[in-house]
Amino acid sequence: MKVIICGAGQVGWQIARHLSGERNDVTVVDSNPDLVRRATDTLDVQGVAGFASYPDVLDRAGARDADMIIAATHSDEVNMVTCQVAHSVFSIPRKVARLRAQSYLDAIYSDLYRRDHMPIDVVISPEKEVADAALQRLAAPAAFDTESFLDGQAQFLGLRLHAECPVLNTPLRQLTDLFSTLRSVVVAIRRKGTLFAPTADDQLFAGDDCYIMAHVEDVPRTMEIFGKTQTKQERVVLVGGGNVGLAVAHALETRTERIRAKVIEKNRKCAERAADLLERTIVLNGDGLDAQLLHEANINRADAVLTVTDDDKVNMLAAVRAKAEGCPFAIALINDPTLVPLMGPLGIDAYINPRATTVSSILRHIRHGRVRGVYSVGDAEAEVIEAEVLSTSPIAGQRIRDIDFPEGVLVGAILQDGKVKRPTGALRIEEGNVIALFAMTKDVPEVERLLQVSIDFF
Repeated sequence: MKVIICGAGQVGWQIARHLSGERNDVTVVDSNPDLVRRATDTLDVQGVAGFASYPDVLDRAGARDADMIIAATHSDEVNMVTCQVAHSVFSIPRKVARLRAQSYLDAIYSDLYRRDHMPIDVVISPEKEVADAALQRLAAPAAFDTESFLDGQAQFLGLRLHAECPVLNTPLRQLTDLFSTLRSVVVAIRRKGTLFAPTADDQLFAGDDCYIMAHVEDVPRTMEIFGKTQTKQERVVLVGGGNVGLAVAHALETRTERIRAKVIEKNRKCAERAADLLERTIVLNGDGLDAQLLHEANINRADAVLTVTDDDKVNMLAAVRAKAEGCPFAIALINDPTLVPLMGPLGIDAYINPRATTVSSILRHIRHGRVRGVYSVGDAEAEVIEAEVLSTSPIAGQRIRDIDFPEGVLVGAILQDGKVKRPTGALRIEEGNVIALFAMTKDVPEVERLLQVSIDFF
């Protein structure tokens, strides 16, 4: 498939990395020649330097026979105009745009994106994606990473294992015997910075990051087995009242269970805007690094702090300061993946990577066939893929033990007849089942072959 990606920043680069790795014809467009050069030097892609919304630039990028355009520049308006030009001048069949401004995302204006108006097939909102990710982190505070699969019936969890974890030094096959009714599977382990799919003989050690796919009803028991305690989040302090902070605070206000939230925002205009738009949330104007202000926000009585400013270092320091002042749980928004290894030493419990959530969201919309969900793990090192099994798939009708999955692929859960089942070697996968798989990035093409799906437009 021929894809044009407009914007060679972190999001555009990661999508280009995914798609070019799967042998697609990818062209990257950006007004910054250095970013284009970085993409062409490190990835198997072509590059065009120029403004993505200019018809002649898109023409040079091969728009006349492109199958899809993904507009992910830093400007909403450029992304919208790019999709319009792609449709009106070049008739590109599928158009994806990243839009940030809330006004463009309001449901009452959704008619704007009809084919006869501003033809955008898929609108991706980083702020909404990040707000959803933040709410999921708050729902499972002991996990540093979490995502829902199989219609919300399965939960993907990332847990850091400590010395008090009861199942350390136990081969995974023994865990299956010990907890025969537990519907959860260890699908990946990160040890000393290296992510891998484990075998049944692998053991878990203190310091490992363990990724688990669990039935949503078995999440509390899974947490307990892996040495984690679940606490209810009733009081939350947000540092940062921009678009992300606003989206999270608004979502907390609309939840059925009562959550008391406070927002700390340094910029006075932003703080006033947040106070106007939020109904039950207290907004404080000041610096989230100020111990006196954190004390005023009763940080020592809060169940969690969520730092979501536009500065990674401020987010990390504010999380550290909040924990020093007595807050038991801290989540930080981190754009730069190279800062993630510092989270453990600094005592920050969980993080949200907005680029990873945006990349996951875009991949979800551009994978073809019956792929229903894609979640990017780590620094695009692996994916969790949710897909419906087609009758044409080589795995339809086969037992799991008889399927020749690559080494870096593990089945996490299967939805059969409306029920989530733990994958065992004897379980037969049938047409119409929905399967959730963990796959290292290099093995994704083989997974798509086994599922009889390919990157394509719908």
